[in-house]
Amino acid sequence: MVNLIIDGQNINVEPGTTILKAASSIGIEIPTLCSFKDFTPDGTCRMCLVEVVGSKELEKACSTEVAEGMVVNTDTFVVRNERRKALKALMVDHKFDCMACYKYETCFFVENNANLIDFDTYKAEGTPGYAERPLDDSNPFYFYDPGKCVLCGRCIKACDHLQCSHILAAFDPEKDNIIKTFDNLPRAESDCVSCGNCIAVCPTGALAPKHFKPFKYAKHVKTVCPYCGVGCTLNLKVIDNKITDVFSTEGDVNNNMLCLKGRFAYDFVSSPDRLTTPLIRKDGVLQEASWEEAIALVAKKLKEAKAEGPEAVAGLSSARCTNEENYVFQKFIRTVGATNNVDHCARLCHAATVAGLAKSFGSGAMTNSIEEIDLMDVMLVSGSNTTETHPVIGAKIKQRKAQGAVLIVAEPRKIELANYADVYLQIKPGTNVALFNGLVRAVLDAGLEDKNFINERTEGYEAFIEFMNTITVEKCAEICGVDPAEMRKAGELYATKDRGGIFYSMGVTQFNTGTDGVMSTANLAMLTGKIGREGCGVNPLRGQNNVQGACDMGALPGDLPGYQKVANAEVIEKFEAAWGVTMPQNAGKTLTEITNGVGDNTIKFLYIMGENPMVSDPNTNHVRESLEKANFIVVQDIFQTETTEYADVVLPASVYAEKDGTFTNTERRIQLVRKAVEAPGVAKSDWEIIAMIAKEMGAKGFDFNSASEIMDEIAAVTPNYTGVSHQRLENGDRIQWPCFSKDSEGAKFLHAGKFTRGLGAFMIADYIPPEDQADEEYPLILMTGRILEHYHTRTMTKRTPGIEVIAGDAFVEINPAKAEEFGIAEGDVINVTSPRGSVFAKARFNEGIMENNLFMPFHYGDSGANCLTGGTVDPIAKIPPLKVSKVRITK
Repeated sequence: MVNLIIDGQNINVEPGTTILKAASSIGIEIPTLCSFKDFTPDGTCRMCLVEVVGSKELEKACSTEVAEGMVVNTDTFVVRNERRKALKALMVDHKFDCMACYKYETCFFVENNANLIDFDTYKAEGTPGYAERPLDDSNPFYFYDPGKCVLCGRCIKACDHLQCSHILAAFDPEKDNIIKTFDNLPRAESDCVSCGNCIAVCPTGALAPKHFKPFKYAKHVKTVCPYCGVGCTLNLKVIDNKITDVFSTEGDVNNNMLCLKGRFAYDFVSSPDRLTTPLIRKDGVLQEASWEEAIALVAKKLKEAKAEGPEAVAGLSSARCTNEENYVFQKFIRTVGATNNVDHCARLCHAATVAGLAKSFGSGAMTNSIEEIDLMDVMLVSGSNTTETHPVIGAKIKQRKAQGAVLIVAEPRKIELANYADVYLQIKPGTNVALFNGLVRAVLDAGLEDKNFINERTEGYEAFIEFMNTITVEKCAEICGVDPAEMRKAGELYATKDRGGIFYSMGVTQFNTGTDGVMSTANLAMLTGKIGREGCGVNPLRGQNNVQGACDMGALPGDLPGYQKVANAEVIEKFEAAWGVTMPQNAGKTLTEITNGVGDNTIKFLYIMGENPMVSDPNTNHVRESLEKANFIVVQDIFQTETTEYADVVLPASVYAEKDGTFTNTERRIQLVRKAVEAPGVAKSDWEIIAMIAKEMGAKGFDFNSASEIMDEIAAVTPNYTGVSHQRLENGDRIQWPCFSKDSEGAKFLHAGKFTRGLGAFMIADYIPPEDQADEEYPLILMTGRILEHYHTRTMTKRTPGIEVIAGDAFVEINPAKAEEFGIAEGDVINVTSPRGSVFAKARFNEGIMENNLFMPFHYGDSGANCLTGGTVDPIAKIPPLKVSKVRITK
C-alpha cells in the first residue's frame, strides 16, 4: 500500500491509484470534465489540477499516480486560480440560456464551480466569443447544440466504451468547435441507436431530449423500466402528474445506462388513448360502465361458468404486471375459479427454459448475475439478438469483448454482435440442438472436458457419451450449414478459457424441440465445468420486464408460487392451509390449450390480464376464430387492443408508474416499482381489481391493503422469496432469489457446490428437423423476432412519436440477391404467405440474412409475423414453434 496525505487526511491506497481516485475514496471530489465513471481522463479540461508539495507545477489529478509520502492539496489559491482560467477558456464561446437549458439543475459549471466565477454576469451579458452554430436535430429523440458544447469528449467515451456504438469521431480541441459523427453525417443518418447515454454524461446540456420541459419544480421517483428483462432502474421526473423525463441511475443493474425505450418511450403513460373507465359490451358495442356494474357482471358470469365445472374457467396472467399482481391473479384463478387453468406469455418464450434447465440443473433461471459478464473470459451467444432485445446486456458483452474476452456468436442472421465475434457461425434456422451437440463433440475430440467436475457434480454421463459417440462434428456442421473447422474452433475456445457464460433467448426456445435445445446448452456448460462458479453459467435472457417474476409467482398451470408442483400432495396441503380452500390438484391447461378450449366452448369464462394474444400468440387466424366463438371474455388492460375487440368486459388498469410493487428481472433480482403519478380516470391497480371481483364472489383472503402486504404473503408461502420484503428493498438491500432468510441477499450465481437437483444431469438431445421445411409451394423459411424500437405487441411503444417515425411500419427482411429474383426493390410492399395466413409488409434489404431466409418482427398486429406462425408444440414445455415457418412471397 502507498501512504499519502490529501488535504490533511492520511490515507493508504493501492499502488497505481491516481490522485483523483485516491481523493474520491475519502470523499474529496476533484472536478473533471473530461471523464466520468471509471474511464481514464485525458486531462484536456485542466479542471483537475492539484498542488503536490515539492512539485514545481500543478499536477493533473486524473493521470498522476500516488507516491509514498506524497502530500496533496486540492483547494489552494493557486489551484482555484488555475481552475478559474480553465473554466473561462471553456466558456469563451458558450451559449448561456440557463433558464431554458436541459441541465439547469445539474450544470457542471453552475453546480460545481459557482465559487470560482460570477456566472450571473455571463448569464446576463453572454460570452464574448459566442457564435451561433447550427443544431443537429435530425434524431427524433434528442438534439445536439454545439453552442453549449465544451468539447469535453464525454459523449465520445460513452458511445465508444459504454454503448460501444462508435459513431462519434475524435476531435482536435485546437481546431474543432463541434463534435461530429463519422463521415460527418447528421445523427439520424448515422448508426446511432438513440440510447441517450451521451445525454446522461453531457455536463452542459449540449445534448438534450427534444421534448424536455425547462426548469420547473419536479419530483423524482426511482423505479424500474417496464420493458425488457434486464430490469434497469430509472428516475422518473414528474411535473403536474406527468412524466416529463427519464434519468438513468448509478450503481444498479444498468449502472447509468439505458436504451432507446427505457429513456424515451414513456409517452404511453399519459396517452389520451388510455382506458379510464370500465367498458361493457352492449348491443355489440363497448360502452362505459361503473365499477359496480362491471364487477357484478364479471362475478355473475364467473359463477355461471363454475357451475359447469372447473374446466370452464381459465385465466391469462401477465409478464408486464408486478409480482404482487401475478400472485393475486393466480391465487384468484385457483381459489375463486377453482382451476389450475392459468398461464401467461412465458409459454410462448421461455417455457422451454423452465422445463429444460429444471431437468438439467433443478432450476429454470439465469444462473449468473449481469455484472458477472465483467469476469468472463469467453461468451457464447446463440438464439439472442442481444443488442436489440436486451440492449444493456448487449452493451456489456461488447464492453467485455473490448477488454479482451473471446466472443462466439451462432445466429442465422448476422446480428450486430457477429461483427465483434472471434467466431461467427451462421447456422440454419432451427439447428440449435445440432450446434450444441457439435460443440460438445468438438470439446470431447480435443480432450478438453472437465473430468473432475463431471465425476463430482454430474450424473447420466455414461449414457450421454454413448449417445455422443454417434455424433460427429462434421455431421453437425453439415446440418447447421457451417464450416466444421470453425465449429471445432468455437468449441475449443469455449472449453479452454477459465470462465465463460452461455447467453441465449428465444432463438433456442421457440421450437417444438425447445426443451432439447435448452438442455443442450446445459450439457456444454457441465462438460466444461462452466457452471456453479462466479462468471460461469447458462443465461436465458428473459424477454419482458417481469416474465421471470410471473413464473416465480405461479402463473403456470402446473406450478404454484416458487415452482411448487400442483402434482405434489404435500404442496397442495400446504397451500390449502395457507389459503383456506380446497385446491384443484390436476395440472391446468397451457396458453395454447386455453385458446383451443375457448374455441371449442369447453372454457366458458376467460379472464385476460395485461395480455394481447391477438398479436403475441402464434397462428393469429386461429386465435381470432377461437375468440369469436368465446362465451365470455374479460380483458384487463391499459389500452384498447386487438384483443379487447373480442371482450365482453374491459377493465381499466394502471401502469408501472401508477402503482407500487416489485419486478423480478432476468438475473432473479427483485426490485421495487414505485408510484410516481396518479392513474387516469378510475383506473386501478390490477391486484385491486382482482380483489374487488373476489369480494363480489364472497371469497376470503383478498383483503389486502397494499402491495407490501401481498409480498409478505408471497414470502410466507414461497421458499425462494422467504427473505424478501418491501421494507428490505426500500432500505437498499439488493436481493436475488433464492433468498431463504431476512438477513440474506440471496444468490449472486446459482449451483455453487451443489445443483438445485443435487447432481447436474446430462440429457440426451438428438437433432430433430423443424416441422416446417421449405418445399415447392413454400420455398422460403421465415424467422421471427423483436426489434430494438418496439416492445411486445406495440401497445406501449407505438405511443412514442419518435419510435413511429423510425419503426412505424411492418417490414420483412430479405437478402438483396433473393429480392432481385422477384423483382423487389427496397421499400416495395410484398405479400408473405404461409399455410396459416398471409400478410403485407415493406421489403427491407439485409445482406446478413441467408438467401432462402426471411425475417419479420411480430409486433405489428395484422401485419405481424404471427399471422404466419404455428405448428406442433414442444411435447414437454408446450411451447409453439415461432421461429421457423415455410412461406412464399409475391411483389
